[in-house]
Amino acid sequence: MRVLAGAVVVALLAAICYFGYQLFSKARTVFLGQGCAVTAKGDDVQLSLSQGANAATIAGVAHRKRLPERAVVIAYATAEQESHIENLDYGDRDSLGIFQQRPSQGWGSPDQLQDPVYASTKFFDALEKVDGYTDRELHVAAQEVQRSFDGTLYAQHEPMAAILAQGYTGAEPAAVTCWYRVEKDRPSDTKAAFSELRRTFGKSIRTQDGAIRVPAEGRTGWTVASWAVSHASVYGITEVRYAGRVWTAKTGHDGWSKDTEAPTDRILLR
Repeated sequence: MRVLAGAVVVALLAAICYFGYQLFSKARTVFLGQGCAVTAKGDDVQLSLSQGANAATIAGVAHRKRLPERAVVIAYATAEQESHIENLDYGDRDSLGIFQQRPSQGWGSPDQLQDPVYASTKFFDALEKVDGYTDRELHVAAQEVQRSFDGTLYAQHEPMAAILAQGYTGAEPAAVTCWYRVEKDRPSDTKAAFSELRRTFGKSIRTQDGAIRVPAEGRTGWTVASWAVSHASVYGITEVRYAGRVWTAKTGHDGWSKDTEAPTDRILLR
């Protein structure tokens, strides 16, 4: 009975921490006038701009490696526990980055581990080596990669991770939105955005005439569009149009609006 009562207390504390953090995040994004939100599975998750960009990168790397959605869920839960999906320049001992990977344990150099594309690639490389990871309990699969002090802690973040994965992998269209204060005299740098996009997603993503070419069907388009929205503040992007929808930085807190002329085979940035 004591063991059962203890488990209930731990579960309640985990739920209180999770929902408390979400309320704090929502208040923070409203107060700052910038942030991201992912709405899927009948719920939503609030993120900072940096968290949103990191989440989009994780999904982009998974897309490049052609990994299932379950891999992305595991990665998000792990990143939430390790760093709140922030690219930290500090951690326990020499741990760094989104996944708090350690140079001393062969994950890479400090500079490499603070590159979200590199860090995500290394995490997924290790996860792919875990036998049957898609069928294992999340915390078991994550612990096989991370070897942390208490691997059971990853489990508490699975509901949030599932919502993020639905949005960022394109399973639920137009689920990801962000908003930020637009600087009047700052031009958008779509060239730099395209370069980082290709580095994240790989050569399968092509750009042409100022647009990102994507298949007319499937999840790819919304995965890429979500990446563009989540990195909009980095590159000064103020508008993204795709698949009958349009997103703008100023009205991003209201999500995507209908745009009957937005194409389905390419994503337009401005």
